[in-house]
Amino acid sequence: MPAWLILILVGVALVILGFATEIGQFLIWIGVIVLVASLILALVGRSRA
Repeated sequence: MPAWLILILVGVALVILGFATEIGQFLIWIGVIVLVASLILALVGRSRA
């Protein structure tokens, strides 16, 4: 599994948990940061190939 795909899955999980728990805002922001990082990694990986 590519690293960017794992990061996307983790980011989505954090966003979902953020909506479901009391410390939601913190988890949502962490999830968004992870999703953005994974998208950047995916774009960099495509440009190298």
